[in-house]
Amino acid sequence: MKISYLLSFLLALTVISVSGQQTGIEKQAVMIENQSSFGFTETMEVLSKTIAEKGWKITTIHDLQETMKKNGKEVLPVKVIELCNPAHAFGILSKDEYRDVSPMLPCRISVYEKSDGNTYVSRMNAPAFAAMIGGDAAATMVKAYNETEEMLRLVIQ
Repeated sequence: MKISYLLSFLLALTVISVSGQQTGIEKQAVMIENQSSFGFTETMEVLSKTIAEKGWKITTIHDLQETMKKNGKEVLPVKVIELCNPAHAFGILSKDEYRDVSPMLPCRISVYEKSDGNTYVSRMNAPAFAAMIGGDAAATMVKAYNETEEMLRLVIQ
């Protein structure tokens, strides 16, 4: 049964990705992007502080601009914050039937600049995926998403 959920998930991603490339509309079903009210550095600072204040943990910050620079490529600033709420993660990782969802952990928020000079934040639309996963894992994903959205309200327009 879990394999059928996974296959449905992968098929939906494929359809949405292909459709999004053609129209630009369906892509939003998978990813959510908002412009930040702040510049890049301040957005990172506000998010880092808020994440800690809400009891979440930043496990890693990937500096993709720096990674690209090390490989001889120049891109505008982009950092991916991996954040975790240990209680939420435990609810998924402590049950064998939900461990297959572990590739979606931890939650991720991307902060980046675009060529228009503005800073943006993006993240996965977890509720869209949760429906395909079902059960307690889906409920946990939606709860984590809602908490993350609350943190993002401090920076998005």
